[in-house]
Amino acid sequence: MAERSQTALEAGNDLGKDDAIGGNVNKYMVLPTGYCGQPKKGHLVFDACFESGNLGRVDQVSEFEYDLFIRPDTCNPRFRVWFNFTVENVKESQRVIFNIVNFSKTKSLYRDGMAPMVKSTSRPKWQRLPPKNVYYYRCPDHRKNYVMSFAFCFDREEDVYQFAYCYPYTYTRFQHYLDSLQKRNMDYFFREQLGQSVQQRQLDLLTITNPDNLREGAEQKVVFITGRVHPGETPSSFVCQGIIDFLISQHPIARVLREHLVFKIAPMLNPDGVYLGNYRCSLMGFDLNRHWLDPSPWAHPTLYGVKQLIIQMYNDPKTSLEFYIDIHAHSTMMNGFMYGNVFEDEERFQRQAIFPKLLCQNAEDFSYSSTSFNRDAVKAGTGRRFLGGLLDHTSSCYTLEVSFYSYISGGTTAAVPYTEEAYMKLGRNVARTFLDYYRLDPMVEKMAIPMPRLRSTTLVPASQGFSLSSDLTLNQRPLER
Repeated sequence: MAERSQTALEAGNDLGKDDAIGGNVNKYMVLPTGYCGQPKKGHLVFDACFESGNLGRVDQVSEFEYDLFIRPDTCNPRFRVWFNFTVENVKESQRVIFNIVNFSKTKSLYRDGMAPMVKSTSRPKWQRLPPKNVYYYRCPDHRKNYVMSFAFCFDREEDVYQFAYCYPYTYTRFQHYLDSLQKRNMDYFFREQLGQSVQQRQLDLLTITNPDNLREGAEQKVVFITGRVHPGETPSSFVCQGIIDFLISQHPIARVLREHLVFKIAPMLNPDGVYLGNYRCSLMGFDLNRHWLDPSPWAHPTLYGVKQLIIQMYNDPKTSLEFYIDIHAHSTMMNGFMYGNVFEDEERFQRQAIFPKLLCQNAEDFSYSSTSFNRDAVKAGTGRRFLGGLLDHTSSCYTLEVSFYSYISGGTTAAVPYTEEAYMKLGRNVARTFLDYYRLDPMVEKMAIPMPRLRSTTLVPASQGFSLSSDLTLNQRPLER
């Protein structure tokens, strides 16, 4: 890396403190030190003032090198992982090195080959940067914090380039997706607003089942699924969409599942955090997945609404809450895997191992060997732990984790980077696994291909590749792998 002057180093150490970053950069043009002329091509313009954006500060280190600071979660400076920003006013063939300098985590999949995502105006499909252009190391210039540096070559002057930690999945995209499903008027798909966030965004609840299961007095076997309680864990939304897409399809397995089960899905528990570009917290700085024990109706309204519904179902003698699955993404591990609970009852403990074992058979990216069962004190306020203690022995509660980066397919050691489609495929395989769990295979053969039914009004439920720099090296700083 370019050498910094002592003055620059002192300024960086002083201004680099987390509380010095209060918001996102807004069309911020970086001009060379001492430059007084008109802005021109190559004077980069950084922006993160858009939905799910995050970039708090930019320091130019040299002609081609920039230090970038993640904006901490709102009202909580502890969490700095998610970034999502644009760069424009580039010059063709302009080469840069971007250093993300203030990660709050030390362990990272960047050590294992993960790379940031990039797309541009003329190439709107997200792709990963080549791992050979990405370095993750402890940096003495930034109080020995871990830094992720990547080299990039801008190749089209008129393009706006966007970089992100992982594939973004915004609140607006989610709303458009649900709107499109609602317009299909399927009689087995119901959408309702369970509540609102602090900033008045919708907490959507989906019910997917045969409408006969919702008639008054009908007994229900319920599978309850939640996602995006941690807003920066965007793979959660792709997995959840995969589950939904499969369950509403005309696939014979999906139709059998709708006949026998009631799926309740709250796909986005933290819509404010998602919108704001936070990594882990809500607008008010709360990690919602530590507040299940006693959620506040004003500070944690989405969590409060979901918990009240689950307790209501638990107290309904006609309802059997069979599964609770909370979907997350993991920043240091490969593959998909699950966390389950530990019980004194050996039979219950063994029974809850069945679903992840079956999922491992159905999904090449799911690892049963990485699945673990625990009752760590630090996890006491999570949905899995709280509901595992509340619900009776017939219920199974899990956290489903999926890697931000990749999976290792059986029989190989090569990491296969996840794509949006691969995340959704895991979701489809999660849904299919309920067929095996309930031994409903014989019912599939009896299913004839039906004509889609319209909903009754009387029933309601509760690219082209980038020219990437290959010869830029980042060997001026000591690397710590």
